[in-house]
Amino acid sequence: MDKLIYLDYNATTPIDAEVAQEMHPFLDIYFGNPSSNHKYGLEAKIAVENARAQLAQLLNCKSEEIVFTSGGSESNNYAIKGVAFANSHKGKHIITSAVEHPAVIEVCRYLEKNGFDISYLPVDENGYLHPETLEKAFRHDTILVSVMHANNEVGVVEPIEKLAEITHNHGAIFHTDAAQSIGKINTDVQKLGVDLMSVAAHKFYGPKGIGALFIKTGITLEKLIHGANHERNHRAGTENILEIAGIGKAAEIACRDLDKNMIHYAKMRNLLEEKLSIGIADIRINSKNAERLPNTLSVSIPKIEANTLLDEIQGVAASAGAACHTDSIDISSVLEAMKLPLDYAMGTIRFSTGRGTTSEEIEEAAKIFIEKVNQIRGEDSDTINQITTDRIKLTHYTHGLGCACKLRPQDLEKVLKNLPKIFDKNVLVGAETSDDAAVYLIDENTAIVQTLDFFTPIVDDPYSFGAIAAANALSDIYAMGSKPLFALNIVGFPEKRLPLKVLEDILLGAADKASEAGISIIGGHTVEDTEPKFGMVVSGIINPKNILKNIGGHDGDKLVLTKPIGTGILSTASKRGLTSSITVDYIVKLMSTLNKSAAEIASDFNPSACTDVSGFGLLGHLREMVLNTDIGVQINMAAIPIIPETRQFAMANIIPGGTINNMNWVEKDINYDSSISKIDKIILNDAQTSGGLLLAIPKENINAFMKVASSKNEQFYQIGEFSSALAGKIKVER
Repeated sequence: MDKLIYLDYNATTPIDAEVAQEMHPFLDIYFGNPSSNHKYGLEAKIAVENARAQLAQLLNCKSEEIVFTSGGSESNNYAIKGVAFANSHKGKHIITSAVEHPAVIEVCRYLEKNGFDISYLPVDENGYLHPETLEKAFRHDTILVSVMHANNEVGVVEPIEKLAEITHNHGAIFHTDAAQSIGKINTDVQKLGVDLMSVAAHKFYGPKGIGALFIKTGITLEKLIHGANHERNHRAGTENILEIAGIGKAAEIACRDLDKNMIHYAKMRNLLEEKLSIGIADIRINSKNAERLPNTLSVSIPKIEANTLLDEIQGVAASAGAACHTDSIDISSVLEAMKLPLDYAMGTIRFSTGRGTTSEEIEEAAKIFIEKVNQIRGEDSDTINQITTDRIKLTHYTHGLGCACKLRPQDLEKVLKNLPKIFDKNVLVGAETSDDAAVYLIDENTAIVQTLDFFTPIVDDPYSFGAIAAANALSDIYAMGSKPLFALNIVGFPEKRLPLKVLEDILLGAADKASEAGISIIGGHTVEDTEPKFGMVVSGIINPKNILKNIGGHDGDKLVLTKPIGTGILSTASKRGLTSSITVDYIVKLMSTLNKSAAEIASDFNPSACTDVSGFGLLGHLREMVLNTDIGVQINMAAIPIIPETRQFAMANIIPGGTINNMNWVEKDINYDSSISKIDKIILNDAQTSGGLLLAIPKENINAFMKVASSKNEQFYQIGEFSSALAGKIKVER
């Protein structure tokens, strides 16, 4: 089956064909403003009220109790903040659960900063909030309880009817986020007994960007959006007629087909659950012992990293329950609240079926998952070496990318400071500094320089990965002013998941790059690993008098960068299939380019300091050049070379996890001009792989240095200047 099997309907649904047809006339024919008194305005007003009635019928409420919003998040904000600010004179205690969507949790966090007291109630191992837990949480000043109707991750349906009854017995208001339950189970607000209910159209085959809030008659909310008296003075802003027509039609269809859809959802969910349970040993079905949404199946597979598994499986769209970054694994708050063991939480996947899901798709999806899991566990290893390497996307076999996989710098600092000091007098450069390589004295004219660097794939092509990893390791030697002598490979390889031809191609890429550097790879070490990893130990030689360290810049020295930045962001975008082939080719060429020529040119102009830019980002490595010294540096944002497309992906929040850690790590030592945006900061801290050199060139040599570089077709960038006035700090100007 070549078509992608979509089993992520809890994330979003396509717009129903009937809904799209209903919306179409409002693109051009019925374009009036509902507040206008002429024919065009009246037509638009009628459409809004018709949609309001359609949604009211689905919820079993009065039309006037429906207020249209921009989506579920706004509805949650309006409900919770609206009650809080309108009733703060009665009390400032709000109760919610530990398994709410961020659109509720983050609102509560905001209110905590503004004087409110929030209780986050625990749930059981199924994610179920027991009514007695709520009963015990009430105080005399409790004004609101907000508990979701059905959980978006594991599908558990909370006992809303009972929770609302308890809440009303204590004289408080009850709100429920029903984004996931609309169109899947009954959402009769009269039966549930709720005062407020949030709705999101794109969860039940309506358009994105439109939602609604049910506000029971008699409930008063403080407005969030002020202006004219649209939506009966609940929400200012001209109504989004196009999408309101869409949510109305989607509600009509959901109401009409609810019973039929519930049966179909459950049939498909149960079939998938059955197949996976039979085919995968020790699989856990989450919330199995609680009422669940009929379309939602959350499973946990121990000792399998869900994000990596989903990356490898290209034929099925589903969601992972843990966000795995370069430095940590962020287990969802839902799984944490359910106290799911870490090895299970890491392997949690949510499947959610839809109206169009077929049994053939379920059978195929189950087959794909079972085969891949058994393959990873080594139970189907005979087929591995039959896979052709041109079908393999190497970045999909790892949760991290390249040098962005480094440990958090702040954590690394803590570990290293507790290690024993080095007393060997022949160690010229060791662990006490943040230099790129170690240097050991042999005699007065000879020192050995040695480095070790390895990481997970940064690109999909195995040969290119090997070349980039080799270039990255060699860069540490060049940054010390040294000449490389030979190298050793270091390999971690998942032989149960990838054919050995992949490893062969990685090693060939590294060998060719080593040959370009004029050295041989004369040995190495391999271990079986869950993810592919590759790097090299490189040994070099240098006269001790010529050692370059990352600290040593002088007042007035010019700061030069030899490669553009942005590879971390662009590699992340490439892994997600968002970049063009031209961009991929460019960053592969950039990362696999040796820093040999740059180092050779610099050696003739007496650089006072040098380092290379890698996993800690431009500012992280620049910080190492000035930290705890009497010199600082001022850099010019406009002069920094940034690879095209980097900014647009950063703005779309396509960023390596290590980049954000870098930004937080260096913040206390950076003075950003007010014109430097958050996106600028992200780019300056982007975790690079095999980046360029950062050189401190004496000011009297800079013109000649740049002239020679230009004559050799090397494009270097003068991005700043060292200054004694900044002592240990970095100043970033526009």
